[in-house]
Amino acid sequence: MNKHRLMIYGLVLAVLAALVYLQFREWRTFDWAKFVENTRDVAWRHVIHGILLTYFAYILRAIRWKIFLRPVRKNVSSASLVSPTVVGFTGLALLGRPGELIRPYLIASRANLTFSSQLAVWAVERIFDLAAFTVIMVSAIFLPTKLRAFAAARPVYDHWLHVAGYLLTALVLGLFVIAMLVSYQGPRIADWFEIRFVHLAKNLGNRIAQRVREFASGLNTIHGPLSFLQISVVSVLMWWLIAVSYKEVTHAYGAPMQEMSVTRVLLLMGASMVGSMLQLPGVGGGSQLATIEAMDKVFNIPREIAVSCGILLWLVSFMAIVPIGLLLAHYERLSLRKVVEESERAEAQAVIPESPPATP
Repeated sequence: MNKHRLMIYGLVLAVLAALVYLQFREWRTFDWAKFVENTRDVAWRHVIHGILLTYFAYILRAIRWKIFLRPVRKNVSSASLVSPTVVGFTGLALLGRPGELIRPYLIASRANLTFSSQLAVWAVERIFDLAAFTVIMVSAIFLPTKLRAFAAARPVYDHWLHVAGYLLTALVLGLFVIAMLVSYQGPRIADWFEIRFVHLAKNLGNRIAQRVREFASGLNTIHGPLSFLQISVVSVLMWWLIAVSYKEVTHAYGAPMQEMSVTRVLLLMGASMVGSMLQLPGVGGGSQLATIEAMDKVFNIPREIAVSCGILLWLVSFMAIVPIGLLLAHYERLSLRKVVEESERAEAQAVIPESPPATP
């Protein structure tokens, strides 16, 4: 691990430690006996349901990537992409952000494609994830759902939910406009960045131009309106299953959490996504704290249940894939750290071709 990464992890650890200290300083009356009791009384069948739904969401990710690959590798099956997907998210859970490169690297190797082409798919996939979550979240905010009814009784939350809905919509529309510009004018935009920023820092212009070309290459995988529709439907279904998984885990705590509908847990998902930007590999931190804070402050869940449920939600949504991922990695004789090192070297050497590979 290089010094830069150690410094980042040290900073994240310090911030998380400060947040934990402030959290429990505020909760001086926290009842650990009640926390243990609530955790012991969890209805584990709901947790198992949540884990199975999370697993199915990973299968949908593999199906979506198969659709991305259709223009260049029609013979690649969705089943063959499940293992790289599971191993990739296992690496992300255990190794943090460097593990994000594992999935595109393994898929590139399995499909006999360039790593840069799969980095491009990964970049486009992120937009579909954000757009799918936004569609579900905005629908819950503005349509007559239980989340809408909950917020309507609390004017402050109602106001900020509307603000969040507008901001998410604006963000997705902005990304869509940028995607269209890059799709039609990618080479010109890349050349402009390369020239404009070449003098500001070493290779900065080249790195930005490379990312623009990667993104433009990824957009080429959306092969017409039908492909776009299929990817969109799979993305929305996947995020809806994740929301149902969250609901199942919250319902494992019985009566205090029975009001947590699928639409209400979208707030917990949003909090978890924001908190995940401040994570330690294999430990988490930000995701749990943000989810706990949302349950405590927004839904008035008893603190002991909020802490227990926040930790369990993190285990189900982030860590439940790890045992299967490690088994698959062992079966395929893969070292996660070695794959990370190889993917980082491949990323540094990645060159975007002028045109996508021909279909075999």
